[in-house]
Amino acid sequence: MAVEHPVANAPGDQTRIHNIGYRSYDGPRLGRAYARRSLYSQSLRGAYGLGRSVKSKVLPMLLFAVMCVPAAIMVAVAVATKAHELPVPYTRYAIIMQAVISLYVASQAPQSVSRDLRFKTVPLYFSRPIETADYVRAKYAALASAMFILTASPLLVLYAGALLAKLDLAHQTKEFAQGLVSVALLSLLFAGIGLVIASVTPRRGFGIAAVIAVLTISYGAVTTLQAIADVNGSSGAIPWIGLFSPVTLIDGVQSAFLGATSSGPGGEGPSTGAGAVYVLVALGVITASYGLLMRRYKKVGL
Repeated sequence: MAVEHPVANAPGDQTRIHNIGYRSYDGPRLGRAYARRSLYSQSLRGAYGLGRSVKSKVLPMLLFAVMCVPAAIMVAVAVATKAHELPVPYTRYAIIMQAVISLYVASQAPQSVSRDLRFKTVPLYFSRPIETADYVRAKYAALASAMFILTASPLLVLYAGALLAKLDLAHQTKEFAQGLVSVALLSLLFAGIGLVIASVTPRRGFGIAAVIAVLTISYGAVTTLQAIADVNGSSGAIPWIGLFSPVTLIDGVQSAFLGATSSGPGGEGPSTGAGAVYVLVALGVITASYGLLMRRYKKVGL
């Protein structure tokens, strides 16, 4: 209904006050939990380009295929040759493919958070019944889940192949479970590091370069120092040097507690005591990553 101004309009004055039909919302209010789940689902789908353009799907799907194809080839070889063991242990596979994993987290961590920073949509999230902790948890859980899918899928291919090759069921199941524990820890660690770095800049390209630099330079530096220590006869220092790279950190944890063979010089992993330090450092980095994200987004949301 239109309500005219009570004062008579002057000639040529077309002033009107119109009712444009706004009504209050009477439907169900789903609250923070629903908003958090929706953000998690949307972020997880986005990590593989689902619901986005074809161009956005190319890299994550390609990296997923690159992760799984070698496992399928190993399975084919094991079945054809009637091998008694898989060519690569479950706990070793992610270490071998760490370059692919690093490239994936480097490409998807900025995609998850840098766009929100660049287009200044973070305050819009917080204008709804969602808080800083909800946003951080949803984004962290989504990228960690995407990483777990990436790293656990080839292990599932290896396990299925082992069953087809009629390898010992109990032994394969135990090693498969150990591999899943390893990649779950790896997923949490890499996702946290990637998101912290990506949340610093709204420029996706800078975020990608920074994540790749941190992961590759730290791994290269640590392995080089370990090799130097081995040549100089300082083998006792090798396990402690491994604490300073995410890849060698995971390698040390699984060598100490998950029955894996270390990829370090000599193939000797840390002792049980040093392995406990590895676990504490890994959990500390994960916790610190979450804390830094919380601190970052409390400022961004203002």
